[in-house]
Amino acid sequence: MARIMIADDDELVAELASDLLIDAGHACGWVTNGEDAWALMEQRRPDLLLLDQDMPGISGVSLLRRMRGSARFYDLPVIMFTAMSGAEDENRAIYAGAQDYIRKPFTGAILTDRIDRVLAKTGGRHLDLKTRVARDAGFLEPARPLEQRWV
Repeated sequence: MARIMIADDDELVAELASDLLIDAGHACGWVTNGEDAWALMEQRRPDLLLLDQDMPGISGVSLLRRMRGSARFYDLPVIMFTAMSGAEDENRAIYAGAQDYIRKPFTGAILTDRIDRVLAKTGGRHLDLKTRVARDAGFLEPARPLEQRWV
């Protein structure tokens, strides 16, 4: 089970996606704009953000860029969720830091499959930026599997 936040200005789409994800066993909630998404993430970090690319106020791509520049949300998995079509829109989302891209209309199978794949790749483990940089620079040992720690 993952905690998933949906940020989409189309309430019907957000509610449909939320219901599908809850039925798939995830905890899910939604907001209708980027400002509310940021405020809610500040209170409780989700495991994944399903983000509409085109919202009033802060667009999905702008919010994603803000997240990637943040020490707290730099690694939060994001799937862009949009009715926009075209390779340029998809490339913009991926370039801004999205892990995947789902076009509307969508099916429940596509939605849950893509979310499961992104969550499987991330492993669900978040490291704060300071620890991550120290580990990547070689100042900390990488985490070893439990069975290797006792050998």
